[in-house]
Parts: sequence; structure tokens; C-alpha cells
Amino acid sequence: MAELSTIDDLVDQLDGDGRLVHLETLAERFGSYGTLARPLPESIAHCLPDSGLFQHQARAMDLIRDRQSTVIATGTASGKSLCYQVPIAEAVVTGIRPGCSLLIYPTKALAQDQLRSFGDMNVPGLQATTYDGDTPRDRRTWARSNANVLLTNPEMLHHGILPHHAKWATFLKRLEYIVIDELHVLRGIFGTHVAHLMRRLLRACALYGSSPTFVFTSATIGSPARLASELCGSPVVAVDDDASPCGQRQIALVQPALIDVDRGIRQSPATETIRVVTELVLSGRRVIAFCSSRALTERVAAGVARALPPELSDTVRPYRSGYLAAERREIEAELVAGSVRAVVTTSALELGVDIGGLDATVLCGFPGTIASFWQQIGRAGRSGQESLAVLVTGDDQLDQWFAHHPKDLFERPPEPAVINVDNPNILDPHLGCAAYEHPLMPADAHYWDDLDDGVRRLVLNDELRIRPDRRRIPRAVWGGRGMPFQRIGLRSASAGEVKIVDEAGDKIGTVELGRAGALVHTGAIYLHRGQPWKISELDLHARTAFAERDDGSTWTSTLSDIAIEVVSTGATKPVGQSTLNLGMVKVTTTVTGYQIRAAGGRDLIETVELDLPPQELVTTAIWYEWQPEILKMAGIADFKVPGALHAAEHAAIGILPLFTICDRWDVGGVSIAAAPESGLPTIFIYDGYPGGAGIADLAFDAADRHLDATAEVLDNCDCQTGCPSCVQSPKCGNGNEPLDKNAALALISTTLGFDAPF
Repeated sequence: MAELSTIDDLVDQLDGDGRLVHLETLAERFGSYGTLARPLPESIAHCLPDSGLFQHQARAMDLIRDRQSTVIATGTASGKSLCYQVPIAEAVVTGIRPGCSLLIYPTKALAQDQLRSFGDMNVPGLQATTYDGDTPRDRRTWARSNANVLLTNPEMLHHGILPHHAKWATFLKRLEYIVIDELHVLRGIFGTHVAHLMRRLLRACALYGSSPTFVFTSATIGSPARLASELCGSPVVAVDDDASPCGQRQIALVQPALIDVDRGIRQSPATETIRVVTELVLSGRRVIAFCSSRALTERVAAGVARALPPELSDTVRPYRSGYLAAERREIEAELVAGSVRAVVTTSALELGVDIGGLDATVLCGFPGTIASFWQQIGRAGRSGQESLAVLVTGDDQLDQWFAHHPKDLFERPPEPAVINVDNPNILDPHLGCAAYEHPLMPADAHYWDDLDDGVRRLVLNDELRIRPDRRRIPRAVWGGRGMPFQRIGLRSASAGEVKIVDEAGDKIGTVELGRAGALVHTGAIYLHRGQPWKISELDLHARTAFAERDDGSTWTSTLSDIAIEVVSTGATKPVGQSTLNLGMVKVTTTVTGYQIRAAGGRDLIETVELDLPPQELVTTAIWYEWQPEILKMAGIADFKVPGALHAAEHAAIGILPLFTICDRWDVGGVSIAAAPESGLPTIFIYDGYPGGAGIADLAFDAADRHLDATAEVLDNCDCQTGCPSCVQSPKCGNGNEPLDKNAALALISTTLGFDAPF
């Protein structure tokens, strides 16, 4: 075992060679305690900790036991799980028959962790089990007949429970609590799907006479009660005053060194992460490192293992989705046992799996939201010990914003998460599922405000049939082909998928139909589980992409033409010297070709043309318009206008996650020197999902702050002509051309009334 260094020694090491750009020290916090309004039954009194309940735990339990739907939004390791475990145990031991509870987790690892926790409670009569894709068939049969605490995930509820609710009649009849863990991940399209899933679940419960209470848990996010209420369709009380103790935590922001000042290129964040994790392990610390992708996770884990001496190299583990169930369980057990010194993971371990005993967290790049940042750094120090968190900044706009505004990372309130339950692209398929489960009736408008419109659309599409009952009350029954739940992927709004198969015809993976032209076109290099594949053919008619293994020496990026048309305008307001609109747009994207570049750099090898059909997207958007005189005031010549707008669009999209829980891949953008409808210079920023996910609405509300932050991104970047930290985008369909960073800054500065830089 290496000699244990102090946290201060480790920080001094980071600071000694100039890597440290900011250090924040969060003081130790002492806990405050409370008591329950009424005592627990004697048979479960032992479930309470000997030290007592924290105030927020006591308040949450009182609300839940009084059958008020509740969201507990407190910090990592604040005891959120106990808040619902105790009322669930009480429901089992009281009454004539044990009450049932359904717990929904976004990942299998969380469900497994909670299953162990329920087993440790030792409550008589409590029969808990997981019900997911890893559950053997005989165990699934046992669960339907015997379990009163069922731990599952949204996909299994959608495919395995609701379409077969008659088999679950006894469980649903006795259902008292529905727990939804990690509320903050239920945003955008996924959250919207889950909201409709909850309405279908409540409808099934009503068929069997139950009316369960909802319990949500979440990392700290903006407006948690609003999001929870939108998900379940009824009022929810928030408990968000964290009264738990916490050891001192030091948070270091590390900026990789610049290796090309003019082009703004820094050392790879992955290389810096490998270095920091290695130093922490050598100092005797147990570490968890977070990476943004599967491939990066494997690369960093392998790099750390190579950098460590032989006696420590086998104590490093990667962890991500895509592993076999047995592999995941083995790694989780090693983490709990303490035999692993470093685990490198995607967000799969960001959530509340209790792996205690960790001393440090390292983030390879800002995770995209304030909520995820606090959730990830909270993985260490869960036992109350002093801990260290290191954020290694990446080279995009958001990371560099925090490198230049580190206090903002700690003072900015968490972003709100949004869903869009009115999106017909998601509503209608779930109405089809609901009709398959039980005929839709007028009374179901209690669950869906847009029921009539949705049913009308499905009837016109020959998917529902109207069949009045004996009392002449209209009922909508499923009349489409097959089983409707098989058509829905809960994490996308796409109308279909393209499967990717290897030379033997075995399925590698899938991509959404609308993104197939960009991701798996003929000639594309597609990365799956760290393995590069070259797409030899894309057959859109058969919805199949044929792939062969590649050596990974090159990577590809698509080129595309985008046309945008305003469908309707819902709201308009001035933002400085510009006019901002909110409404619906139709985006038509045609992939025209792709570029081949050498791996590990940006050097262009070849540009290849493609002939693919256009893809249409009708969604919500905001768009800024400028009168020509504003550009003249900014000193922008006519030939500079396209580059100014394009650069401003990229910078604005890159910094948008400061104001809503999203990332640049959730939104798209178009900049036009003379928009077809108005003839004015215009920048569009639109939701990247059919019907919209609610992001544009938040961007409209935060426009003044958003535009001001965009100007700061441009002004603070040290590059001369534009770089990934300010105006270059990894998803640009025009190969990041044209871009004019200085003209973009002049435009936004003039818009906001600042002095133009030239």
C-alpha cells in the first residue's frame, strides 16, 4: 500500500506545476435531527438508525406516511432512500394483507443496490425482488405471485408489466407506493415518455381499485416539485433542506496546458485525467473517475492501469453500460469490498449506488449540468471523511466558461429540468398503448388533457377504432397492427430505428431513423463499445446498416445542408437590439457528404459526396432577428455576416446548458444572412426532437442572460480566430465554415449595448 498523502499535499501537487486554476473548500457540515410525528410499529422500529433521523428524513417520512406525494431533493449520502424504505416496510407489516410498492430506477445497478438494502432491513413478510432484463424467467414468475416490493426500470414497466397488467392484478390492487428514483435524469424526451408511462400505470391501478402515493428522489435540481408534478400529473411536496452532515470537501479545477495558443488547442483532458487518477492511487486514495463516453472510459482506465506499478495495475476497473450482468455485479461487489482502488465510469455510477469508502472523484470534463456535477463529486466522502474532487476542464464552451468563472460553478443555482407532455409525437404512441391495455374512455381525460385530439389523430391513422359500450359511451380500442408498446423506444422520439449488423448478420446496435444519415451513412466510422466499425452500406429501405471492423486509424464527420421554415410564432420579445421569437419550425436536413480525418487529430484526408434523402423535423425553436442597421453599427461588413452569425450560433448553443438541463446534442442551429420569411439576418436554435422537448421554452425565458453569457465566452477565449472553446462545434454540418469569432462578438456586444470590440 502506498503511503497516504494528505488532501492538502495532493492539492499542492496540482498547484505546483500550474495545472490548478481554482480551489474551492467546502467546510464540514454538522447534522441536525428530527423525530417522527407518530411512532412506527414495533416490528420495524429497528429500521431507524441508532443516531436518529435527520430533519429532512423525518419531514419526508411524515409526508409519505400521510399519503402526500413527495419529492426528496437533497445531497448525495443524505439518506434519501431511508425516507421511502421505512414507509414501504410499514405498508408490509400493517393491515390485513401486506401492501405493495413499485420502485422504478433508471439503471439496473441502482435496483441491485437497493435490493441489497431492503434485504438488510430484516422486515418480516417483506418480499423484495428485481424485475428487469437480467431477471431469469422463473424468478419473474415468482415475482408476480409473491413479491410485495418490486424494483424495476421504465423499460420493463413499459414492456413487461403494463401490457400484461391482468397477470399483475393482485400486485396492482395492493399497490400503495410508487417510488421514482433519480428524478433529475427524467428530462426531455426520456422524461416525457416516463410521464406518459406513469399515467398509464395510474390508469391500470384504478382498474384494480388502488390509488398509490408517489415518492421521488433527486439530486439538487431547480424546481423539483414542478418536474415531479408534471411526471405524475398531481401535486407534489418538495423536501429540499438537507440536514445531513458532510465532511470537508476540496474541489480543484484543473486546466490542461495549452499546446497551440493561436489555435486554442490544449492537452487532451483524457491524458490529464489519467495523470490525476494515477497520482491519487499512488498516494493511497480510492478514486472514481467519470468520463463522457464508453470509449473514453475504456481508454482512461487502460491508461491508468499502464501508468501504475504491477502490484496496483489490477486494482483499476472500467464500468459502463454494455457489460454483461455478471460483469457488472462482479465490479459492484469489488467496489463494495474495497479491493478496487480506482473505477473509471460513464454516468452509469453517477447515480446513487452506495459504494462508500471513496476518497476522491475526478471528472474528465464538466458533466454538462450543475446537477450532475454535484451528483458526481458527491460519490466520494460518503462516509463523512475529508474528500477531494478534481474537475479536469475540456475544451468546449461550457468547460472554459467555468475555467474563467469558477465561482459560478458553486454559486449558480441548479438548472431546471423540463419535459413536454403535449408533444404529440410521444403522446399518441402512448395513447395507443393505453388503448391496447384497456379501451380509452372520455373519463381518461383525467390523465391526458389532449385525449380527444390524440384519439382523433390515431383513428385517422387507422390505429384506433371507436366502439361504443352498452350505454353508448364511446370507447377507443387498439386497431393497429401488432403490439404498440414494441414500437416505442423510451429514450427517443424517433418513428423508427436502423439496425447495425456485422458481416455475419449479427446485430451490433441501433440508431434512430432520423439520425441514420448522419451516424451510419455508407463510409461512416461508427464507434460501439470502444470498437470502431466502418459502415459498408446503409440500406434505408431495409432500415439496416452493414458494418465491418475497422482499425480506428480514421474518423468521419458529416457535411449537410439545412433549410428551415417557420411554421408558427407563439411569442415575441425584444432582447437588446434584436427581436427574439418562440414557435414551431420545420427543419429539412440533407446529408451531402462526409470528411475523413486522421485519428488523434483534425487533419483532413478526404471529402466524399453522398446522395441521401432529406430528413424533416418539426419542432420548437427560438430565433433571433436583427435589422441591417444593427450589423452596420457593429461594424460588420456584408461579406462577414455569414461568419458572424454562424460563430454566434455555435457559441450560443455551446453555453445553453448553463440555463437548462440539456447538452449541445439535444439542440440544433441554423444561421441565415437573409431568412426566407423576413429577409433579416437570423439565428435559429431548435430542439433536436420531433415536437420539442421543452428546451426552446427555457431558452426563450433566459434569453438576456444566455446572450450575455455567449458574449463572455467569445470575449474570454484566448484564441485568435476561433477554436473548440468558443465557436467550433463537433456537430457542425458545414465543417465549421465560415466562422468569424470577432464579428460574432461585435454583433452580440452591440445587441446588448456593450462597446463593440472593433
